Amino acid sequence: MKPLRFLSLLLIAMLMLALVACGGGGTVEETAEETAGEVEEAAGEAEEAVEEAAETGAGLGMEAAAVASEFFSQEELDNSIRLIDVAPEGPEGEPWNQYLEPNFVDTTQYAKEGPYTFCFSNAGVNNPWRVVGYNTMEAEVELHPEIEEWIHVDAEGNDEKQIADIQDLVASGNCDVLIVSPNTTLALTPAVEAACEVLPVVVFDRGVQTDCPATFVQPIGGYAFGYTGAKFLADNLPDGAKVVALRILPGVDVLETRWAAAKDYFEKNNIDVVEVQFGDGNNDKVKTIITDAIQKHGQIDGVWMDAGATAVAAIEAFEDAGQPYPVINGEDQQDFLVKWQEEGLTAIAPTFPTFQWRTAVIAALKVLQGEEVPDPWRLPQPAVTQENLDQFVQPGMPPLHYAMCGCETMPGFPERWGGTASE
Repeated sequence: MKPLRFLSLLLIAMLMLALVACGGGGTVEETAEETAGEVEEAAGEAEEAVEEAAETGAGLGMEAAAVASEFFSQEELDNSIRLIDVAPEGPEGEPWNQYLEPNFVDTTQYAKEGPYTFCFSNAGVNNPWRVVGYNTMEAEVELHPEIEEWIHVDAEGNDEKQIADIQDLVASGNCDVLIVSPNTTLALTPAVEAACEVLPVVVFDRGVQTDCPATFVQPIGGYAFGYTGAKFLADNLPDGAKVVALRILPGVDVLETRWAAAKDYFEKNNIDVVEVQFGDGNNDKVKTIITDAIQKHGQIDGVWMDAGATAVAAIEAFEDAGQPYPVINGEDQQDFLVKWQEEGLTAIAPTFPTFQWRTAVIAALKVLQGEEVPDPWRLPQPAVTQENLDQFVQPGMPPLHYAMCGCETMPGFPERWGGTASE
């Protein structure tokens, strides 16, 4: 409206000058000076409006906001959103044994007599989610006496090391089946394809761009996570609310798709994404990003995150700045759930459940026994909401424990996961 007012006043000024020239009241100088002042004021307002418009949604133009095209599919995004409301099949109360709209495939070609040696090439145990997941996986292995030997190799978050790890495991000839959790998608694809030529492979957690594995185990995936968080923010914020989007790192399919879904939703729902930054999963860096954003933009109304490990650090940045708590999505990590409960946050926790680490072992065993398995084995992906929050706050569990482990009835719980038994 301000630029329009400027144009209107400019036209009025021209008309007034014309009238004065034709004998209107007052001197030409007085009228021109008065009109010029109004024109200058309107021009200033117009400039401010243009600058404000240019800044709206500026974060979506940042380098960190780019979505890698090789990881995006509109069809998969739409299907993931649809699957959120699909009822899972399988044993009730055992989401790690459930599946969504399964396409069962024959695995008799891999059938062999046990006992078995299971090999696992792990991207790493370099964050709390992966630590909880791996503890859960080991507990699952112990439930199956058919698994005589368990060989685990940790790539420590390094693509080259994981590629070498897979090559060494395959060349050893000791593995009956290979489970892979890839560090990054594109880099590990050739190594997985080569392994598939020698033995059955089960991929889970992060994907690869090949369909050679016997099955790919994953919850609905990144699109559902990103969409759930973004929709919650949009539903609980006014139009034009200022949001900071925090990502971990580029190049991982499940993280790329989380952001792709969120970006798509924000663009369609009048949310002003003022910053998109990579926080590297580092609490100090996330705090700095939020602090700088508050100083730069005056107020931040919401925080969207592609993973929740640093959610409490983000909240603490608002406390340090004396600002109201934002509408936020975190994850099912205990420190965030407890903070949410104690402070009455307006929050949601989309999840990428750690119970999928159980499913990878179960799937590999089924493959070696020649049983049908879903491919992909698509697991349910529940969210923690205000309605079920109390169910997932687990006293006695460490702050970095993830509640969706499906491990509560497993041997060694809670001590194996760093918790203490309730009295």
